[in-house]
Amino acid sequence: MKKLSIIVPVYNVAPYLSRCLNSLLAQGIDPGDYEIIIINDGSTDDSGSIAVEFAENNPDIRLINQPNQGLGGARNTGMLHAKGTYIQFVDPDDYLEPGVLRLLLDKIERENLDVLRFNYQHVNEQAEVIVPYKDSKKFVDYTDNITDGIDFLTERLGYACYATQFIFRSALIQKQENYFKTGIYFEDTEWTPRILVQAGRVTSVSTIVYNYFLHQGSITQSTSEDDKRKLRADKFHVIEALQRQMRDTIDQRWYRGMIARIAVTVLGETATGEYKKYSSVVSELKGRNIFPLYAYRMTQRQKVHLFLVNLSPALYGFLKHTIRL
Repeated sequence: MKKLSIIVPVYNVAPYLSRCLNSLLAQGIDPGDYEIIIINDGSTDDSGSIAVEFAENNPDIRLINQPNQGLGGARNTGMLHAKGTYIQFVDPDDYLEPGVLRLLLDKIERENLDVLRFNYQHVNEQAEVIVPYKDSKKFVDYTDNITDGIDFLTERLGYACYATQFIFRSALIQKQENYFKTGIYFEDTEWTPRILVQAGRVTSVSTIVYNYFLHQGSITQSTSEDDKRKLRADKFHVIEALQRQMRDTIDQRWYRGMIARIAVTVLGETATGEYKKYSSVVSELKGRNIFPLYAYRMTQRQKVHLFLVNLSPALYGFLKHTIRL
């Protein structure tokens, strides 16, 4: 059995795919101890031919072609075929720092971990590091003491739920019920806590491992009415999924905090971009019984926004719309 399966879901990323795959081949892991599984998810550009070339020239790379199923569906296919003791997800427009995975694998095996979280940084088109917003990782704890998944979620995760920020024991995530939800954006926000609470041994390293490429013109920045509607509907879906998970969890603080953050984001985006729909969005959120919103591990500015929403969603929307609060 291989030590690590690296799953790379690919859809129309020809300009970036070679950079990603070359970074995975430069990790210092012994040949035969790992596999790179490329899921070509119905690409219509040159991604497929690039993947074929890499697979033909490296025995540690496997290529699986399928009709387009979206990111979650492609990752699920990768998990179904993975042969490694551990699984890592890498998005094809991102890339890893050289030589880091061998050290992480040594740590995972030595400490018998179920999940290992590592650090990341945002990069732009020129591979320049983007300085994060102040306090963006204020509540993230990268200390390396081992804890269970529930405590890790509540006390150490913060609110970044990227699945690409972790290495997981395969036996934990290859169960059918632990597959990704398909057809939605923000699937990581629903999936990652669902997995973590099942883990027995979890820890972090503060080492920068992952370079997360921020696109210009991604769907999350789109002004299309259809895209806005889809993104909002998917955020409502995530809220509902977190509410279901929360019912089975003794310590609900992280869930309530994440739901509050999503709700405030939805309200803010609607007030500034689709104000005519604001009252209906408020009604939709009220129908999900999430008020009053709960402040957990938030900055002072976030707490102010939360206070105003709890005081009066209508007032908050008016202030966001008129003065861009």
